[in-house]
Amino acid sequence: CLKSYKLDKALRNIGLGSLADEGIKALNRAAEDAVKEATPIFINAVKKITFTDAKNILLGTDNAATNYLQVKTKTALYNKFNPVIKNSFSKVGVDQIWTNLINNYNTIPFVNKVNPDLTDYVTNEALKGVYKMIAVEEKKIRTNLNSRTTTLLRQVFALQD
Repeated sequence: CLKSYKLDKALRNIGLGSLADEGIKALNRAAEDAVKEATPIFINAVKKITFTDAKNILLGTDNAATNYLQVKTKTALYNKFNPVIKNSFSKVGVDQIWTNLINNYNTIPFVNKVNPDLTDYVTNEALKGVYKMIAVEEKKIRTNLNSRTTTLLRQVFALQD
């Protein structure tokens, strides 16, 4: 989640590995809390799939379903995740950790500065992670018969094969 690898590596290179570790733990905890809120939003999006949407997903690219879900859920997920993440931060005191981490990181010459709005940053990173996981699973379902674990998945994607 730390922007991601570059920030982590830069902090470790200047002797701030323990600060990076604390930051990673706190950010990941907050993102995990938020992801629990996603299921009803995804269910709602799936219930609203039209015939045209289904056809486009089935005949689309390896990430067509992921793209559909991202378009239909991103705003609702952001609005749901953001307050959960903010609450998680207040529980574990991550705001201070982030401030220390980013203040140190942003002083490193020639690095891209990191978003100082912690809640927004983590919310967006959590969303990227959710959609990345969905895309990985979608590709498996489309390309690996063994990943089609239900009769419905086997029937639907048999049309694609």
